[in-house]
Amino acid sequence: MDLTIIIPTFNEAPNVAELVRRIQLAVAGTDAEIVFVDDSNDDTPRVIEEVAAAASMPVRLLHRDDPQGGLSGAVLEGMAIAQSDWCLVMDGDLQHPPEVIPSLVARARRGGVDVVVASRYVGDGTAHGLANGIRTLVSRASTLVTKAMFPIRLQDCTDPMTGFFLVHRPSVVPDELQPRGFKILLELLARRPFRVAEVPFDFAQRFGGESKASLVQGFRFLMQLAMLRFGRMSGFALVGGLGAVANIAIVALLSSFGMSYLVASVIAAEVTILGNFALLERFVFSDLRQESGSMWKRLWKSFAFNNIESAIRIPIATAAVSAGIMHGTVATTVTLAIAFVVRFTFHSLVVYAPQRKARVSAIAKPDTAATVTVPATVAEPERLAS
Repeated sequence: MDLTIIIPTFNEAPNVAELVRRIQLAVAGTDAEIVFVDDSNDDTPRVIEEVAAAASMPVRLLHRDDPQGGLSGAVLEGMAIAQSDWCLVMDGDLQHPPEVIPSLVARARRGGVDVVVASRYVGDGTAHGLANGIRTLVSRASTLVTKAMFPIRLQDCTDPMTGFFLVHRPSVVPDELQPRGFKILLELLARRPFRVAEVPFDFAQRFGGESKASLVQGFRFLMQLAMLRFGRMSGFALVGGLGAVANIAIVALLSSFGMSYLVASVIAAEVTILGNFALLERFVFSDLRQESGSMWKRLWKSFAFNNIESAIRIPIATAAVSAGIMHGTVATTVTLAIAFVVRFTFHSLVVYAPQRKARVSAIAKPDTAATVTVPATVAEPERLAS
C-alpha cells in the first residue's frame, strides 16, 4: 500500500463515520488503508466495525483491552501492523482535517524527508480550533518551552506538539522510544535526528464528543518533557518534589493544630508514600510495570522501603528540631532531599527490576522476518473491508 492512516481513539464514536467519509474522499486514487487503534470504554469499537463494513477502502480495528503507553503507545502499535512504509497519524475528532492528507503525501513524494508535519504555526496555518484563549496561550507556551529544551532536534519543526504528521516507518527505531502520554511526534523527534518538512493546516473545531484535555494530560506532558530531556530521574524528582511539598504542607498544617512534630511527620510520610507510588506507577515507571511483577508486590516493596527510610529519617529530623539546630520545616526539607537519591536508586534497581526477560518488539512490515504479534481483538481487513 501507498499509505497507512493510523487513528488512535478513545471514546470517539460520534466522529467515526464522518471521519472515514472525509478520508475516503481525500485519498481517492491512493492505495491506502485506515487502522484504528482504540482504547475506548464505550461503543466506539462497534461503530468502527459498522462503518468499516460499508467503507470503500480497507479499515482495520485494533482494540486494546490493556492499553500501554497512552496515545503514543497506540500509534506505535498501529505502525507495527501497518501495510505501508508511510504512516500518517491523526486524531479521531476531525480537528485534523483529512483534506490536508494529500498535501502531506505530496510533500513526502518530493523526497528528502523522513517526517512531514502538519503545522499550525507555519505559512497560513491556524490554531482556531483551540477551545479558548487560555488553551491557545498554553499551547503556544508549551511549544516555546519544548523547542527551547530541544533547540537542535526541533530546529526544523514549528509545531512539535501536533498529532498530525506523516512518517517514513523504516526511519523509526522502536528500541529508542519509550512511549508515554500523547505527544508521539515529540517523542520521535527528540530521540534522534529526522529530515523534517512542514505543511500548514487549520486546526479545526472538534466535530463531536468531548475534549480529552485535562490537568492530568498537562502533568503527563510535563513528565514526558522532563524525562525526554533529563531522563527518568527527572520524572522521579518531579514526583518527589510534589510529594515533598505535600509532606511539608501536611506537617505545617497538623503542627498548627498543636500536633507534635513526630506524629505530624509520621502522618505526612504515610500519605505522601502512597501518593508518590501512584504517580510513579502512572507517569515515571509505566513502561517497566509489565516486566516487574504485580502491582501489589511493587506497592509492598515501595511502601516497606519508604517506611524504613522514614523510620530512620524522621527521628534524625526530630532530634535536630528538639536540639534547636533547625526549624521543623527546614529539617523536613533537608532530610527529604537526602532521601531522594536513595529512594530513586531503590525503586529503579529493586521495585521496578524486571522479573523476566523483556519482550522484543519491532516496527516492521508484516512480510519481513520480524514477528509482529497482533491481539485477537484485531478485526481482520478481509472482514472489515468491502
